[in-house]
Amino acid sequence: MKGTVYKSTGSWYLVKTEEGESYNCRIKGKFRIQGIKSTNPVSVGDVVHFDVEENGDEVTGVIKEIEERQNYIIRKSVNLSKQTHIIAANIDVAFLIVTLNNPPTFTTFIDRFLVTAEAYGIKAVLLFNKIDTYSEEEKDEIRYLAAMYREIGYTCLGISAKTGKNIDQLQELMLGKTCLFSGHSGVGKSTLINKIEPSLDLKTSQISSQHMQGQHTTTFAEMFDLNMDAKIIDTPGIKGFGVVEIEKFELGDYFPEFFKLKHLCKFNNCLHIEEPKCAIKDALDEGDVSWSRYKSYLQILEGDEEHYRTDIYPKK
Repeated sequence: MKGTVYKSTGSWYLVKTEEGESYNCRIKGKFRIQGIKSTNPVSVGDVVHFDVEENGDEVTGVIKEIEERQNYIIRKSVNLSKQTHIIAANIDVAFLIVTLNNPPTFTTFIDRFLVTAEAYGIKAVLLFNKIDTYSEEEKDEIRYLAAMYREIGYTCLGISAKTGKNIDQLQELMLGKTCLFSGHSGVGKSTLINKIEPSLDLKTSQISSQHMQGQHTTTFAEMFDLNMDAKIIDTPGIKGFGVVEIEKFELGDYFPEFFKLKHLCKFNNCLHIEEPKCAIKDALDEGDVSWSRYKSYLQILEGDEEHYRTDIYPKK
């Protein structure tokens, strides 16, 4: 039989067939995809083939094959640097939910997510949530960040999951698509999904005042069919986003503003660090490339996983 993985708990996978029937499936023996060393060989969004087994009244499935993925979002665990984790597969658009505070989402984290989306050909959209809670000064900071990312070519939308502001515009972006929702714990992911589809009634929780971080309410990735023509993949809150599977000479290609200029560099293998006549460094000096983006690039290039939550907002 054939179906799509809707939920992964690590050992069991909820698989839904095209006819709408759901089966709890497992993997038999060692199951590895060639070329990918991951903690989870099967992820939400995967299209799989499975055999049905009957054991008394219980009917389960055994996954025997994964169809080739259109794309996937993968990250390196910051605590276990040799381990990688596929967050989800076969995604049409990845929404990253960003909050200025409660908890803070720093540009280093945003850029790592965007680089990974670029590398796997996934459209990324930034959702600046909780805009109903910000002061005018904080709104100016959001406008500055949104303008910076829009200039690069990313869609940015200011929203409020609490008041419903611009949720209609978000739904338009989602129509007909399989949508990944990601971000730190506490950015309002579950509240936002409940606003889009109240019938789901996902569990939400309060921000920890001690650490200004969210409590984990989603422990496993899960896909939901919406009443509107769309699917949502809800993911656990991510603390860090380590970039994997990208060669250093390729990295600049996944920063669209670098890629646009790189043909002007003197050397075709320019890393944009110490090389003479580098178009990216010239653009940096002219203010045409953001310092925060360049700093994110250097951190990823150097494999610096320790400072992914360092605030590198430009000082004004």
